[in-house]
Amino acid sequence: MKYFDFEIMGLKRKLPYVQVGENLALASFVVLSDTELIRTVAPELLKRLPEVDVLMTAEAKGICLTYELSRLMGMKDFVVARKSRKPYMQNPVSHSVRSVTTQKEQHLWLDGCEAEKLKGKRVALIDDVIATGESLEALETLAKSAGANIVARAAILAELESVHRTDIIYLKEHYVFRPNPDGTYTPIESLN
Repeated sequence: MKYFDFEIMGLKRKLPYVQVGENLALASFVVLSDTELIRTVAPELLKRLPEVDVLMTAEAKGICLTYELSRLMGMKDFVVARKSRKPYMQNPVSHSVRSVTTQKEQHLWLDGCEAEKLKGKRVALIDDVIATGESLEALETLAKSAGANIVARAAILAELESVHRTDIIYLKEHYVFRPNPDGTYTPIESLN
């Protein structure tokens, strides 16, 4: 297996290349179990956030980062949009999304009780990586349908066209790659 040498805020990781399309590969950045990385990047991301009332993320990789941010902010909880409708959900709201990493249509669900936490609040949308922005857009649509005022969109990394967006906060650009016939990978900045 081939790896990409990745560094952020003094932490080094070897990220495996994962081919996600005929001419597209990612250096797989999975933060779910990387406590050290989350504890390192969360305070820096927090410095860049405006004043917010609620943090919101989508299941699953953004949960650990959102937890740490909410802990640092002294919040009692945060909101998670689920990837499937759960039997306990009352009056749920939903929105569909197709992201570059899942490569299929998914639905995000928000329990009516969770939606109430967003109504009229200043909300920051949190994710691990923002690539095409489709997942973020679905999360934003879901939050707005619940009456949220979106004041920030933040992630650890931005990829593709998202690095040029002025409406997102991120700590570092992360490359996507074009696989070469010789087994090497060439960084690319966009899918266009």
